[in-house]
Amino acid sequence: MLSCNICGETVTSEPDMKAHLLIVHMENEVTCPFCKLSGVSYDEMCFHIETAHFEQNELEKNFERINTVQYGTSNSRKDSTLQCRMEVNSSIHSACASNHPKISAQGPPNNGILKHKGFYSENLTESRKLLKSKEKQSDRTKIKGSIYEAMYSPPECPFCGKIEGCSQDMETHVKTEHADLLDTPLEDCNQPLYDCPMCGLICTNYHILQEHVDLHLEESSFGHGMDRVQCSRDLEFAQQLQQEEDRKRRSEESRQEMEEFQNLQRQYGLNNSGGYKQQQLRNMEIEVNRGRMHPSEFHRRKADMMESLAIGIDDGKTKTSGIMEALYRYYQNAATDVRRVWLSTVVDHFHSSFGDKGWGCGYRNFQMLLSSLLQNDAYDDCLKGMSVPCIPKIQSMIEDAWKEGFDPQGASQLNNRLQGTKAWIGACEVYTLLTSLRIKCRIVDFHKSTGPLGTHPRLFEWILSYYSSEREGSPKVLCTSKPPIYLQHQGHSQTVVGIEERKNRTLCLLVFDPGCPSREMQKLLKQDMEASSVKQLRKFVGNLKHKQYQIVAVEGVLSSEEKIARRQASQVFTAEKIP
Repeated sequence: MLSCNICGETVTSEPDMKAHLLIVHMENEVTCPFCKLSGVSYDEMCFHIETAHFEQNELEKNFERINTVQYGTSNSRKDSTLQCRMEVNSSIHSACASNHPKISAQGPPNNGILKHKGFYSENLTESRKLLKSKEKQSDRTKIKGSIYEAMYSPPECPFCGKIEGCSQDMETHVKTEHADLLDTPLEDCNQPLYDCPMCGLICTNYHILQEHVDLHLEESSFGHGMDRVQCSRDLEFAQQLQQEEDRKRRSEESRQEMEEFQNLQRQYGLNNSGGYKQQQLRNMEIEVNRGRMHPSEFHRRKADMMESLAIGIDDGKTKTSGIMEALYRYYQNAATDVRRVWLSTVVDHFHSSFGDKGWGCGYRNFQMLLSSLLQNDAYDDCLKGMSVPCIPKIQSMIEDAWKEGFDPQGASQLNNRLQGTKAWIGACEVYTLLTSLRIKCRIVDFHKSTGPLGTHPRLFEWILSYYSSEREGSPKVLCTSKPPIYLQHQGHSQTVVGIEERKNRTLCLLVFDPGCPSREMQKLLKQDMEASSVKQLRKFVGNLKHKQYQIVAVEGVLSSEEKIARRQASQVFTAEKIP
C-alpha cells in the first residue's frame, strides 16, 4: 500500500499513485522558474531549462559562484548559506516527491543538491523572492547587477532559433508557435497518456485533452453550420434552375400548341386567308404568270365565276355527266370477272377546281349526291326549283341550317361561319344540310376495324345490303333507285355509286373521287371503255384501311314534324355505330 505525501490518501499500486498525483494534485505540477512551463516530467524540465534558458541558467550559476568566492571566508556565513540552501532544497524535494513519483524514487542528484532551485512549485518562487529581498539589503546587489549586465544575452527559441527581447516574449512565442511540441511527451516518460479520439493527438494532461476535444467540437459545429448554409444555398439554386426549366418547358409547349393550332386552322381553312373566290383568283393569276393561261382566258373565267357566285349556282365547268349509263353498258357487255353489280341512280361527277383545291372535297361530294336527288322524282317536293349550288352557296345553306337550330355543337366548332373561309365539312355538316332540306338520311359510324390488317369488311356488307333488294336469279347489272352514299374518312371524302360482287365472292365498291379530274372521268364515256378506265373507280376491302369511316345514306323524305324532331335530336349529335 502506498500513501500520498500530500493528502495522505492510500492507493494499492504505483500506477494508481501516479494517476492520483496527476489528477488530484495538478496545482503542484513541475513549473519552469523562467517561463512558467508546466505539465512535463523532471527530466523533461531539465532538458527544457538547459536548452531554452541556457544563458539565464549559466548567469545564475556564475552569480552563485561569485557569492561563494566573495563571502565564503566566513565560516558562519558559509554555514548560514548552506543551511538556507538545504532548507530550500528540502522543501523542493518534498514537493517534487509529492508531485512526481519518478523524482521521488530517484531522489535529488549530486548529494541532495538539485540542478535547479525553483521549478517545482509556486512556493519556491516565493522563497526566491524572499532571499533576493534580503540580498538587496546588502551591498552584494551592485556586484550581481554588474555581472548580469556583463553576461546577459537575449533568449533564443530552442525549436526554431528565433531571438526575443525578454523571457516573457519568448514564453509567448513558444506557447503560440510550438504548443504541439510542448504537449508531446518523451518516449521514456512513464506518466499516463491520453489519445484524442478525433485526431489521434497524444496529451499528458486530461484537462488539455478536454480543451483540445472541445476545439474539435466547435470546429465541427461551425463546419456543420457552414454545410447547412451551403446546402440551403444549393437547394435554393437548384429550385431556381428547376423553375427556369419549367418556365422554358411551358413556353415551348405553349409555342408548339400555338403552332399546331395554327396548322389545324390552316389545314381546315379557318386561318382567315380567304375563301373560294380569293383562292380562285389567286391561282388563276399564278397560272397567267407561269404562262399556262392566257390573260383573256383569265378575264373570261373571272367573269363566269362572278356570275355563278351572284346567282349561287355551280357553273358546271367541273361536272361530268353520263358516267352511270356508260357503266351500265360496260357491265352488260364486259366485266366477265364480275358476278353481279348494283348501281345507284344517275349521278354527275364534280371535281375540285382552282377555287377549292385542297379543301373542297366535302362540298363536291354533296354536289354529286344532290345531282342524283335532283334527277329522282321522289325528291321533287323538297327540292323543287333547286339547281346544284356553287360552293359559297352550299356554305350559306349550312349556316342557315345552323341558324334553324341544327347541330349547335358543330356550328360552335366552326365559329358559326363558313362563308369566306376554306373550312372543311364532313358527314355531320352534310347530314345537317340534307335534314334541313327535309331529306331523310342517317349517319353510320364504322369507328374501328372489323377485319384483319385494319380492314372494314362490315362497311362493304352494309353497303351491299343498302343497294341489294333483288332475290337470286336477278340480272347481272341492277340499276337501283337508291341514291349514292357519302363516304367520309380522315382528311378526305368520296361518293359510293355502286358495288360489285365478283365471282370469287369478294366485294368491290365503285366510287367517284372529287380529286379525279374531268379528263380522266371522260375516258369512261367512250363506247369501247376499257377495264383500265374502270379500275380507277374500284375500291376493294384491302384499299380501305383508315381507322374510321362514316357514311351518310339517303332513305327518303321527311315530314315537317319529323324534321322538327330531328332538329331537336341534333342538339346532342349521335350516330349509329358499327360494330
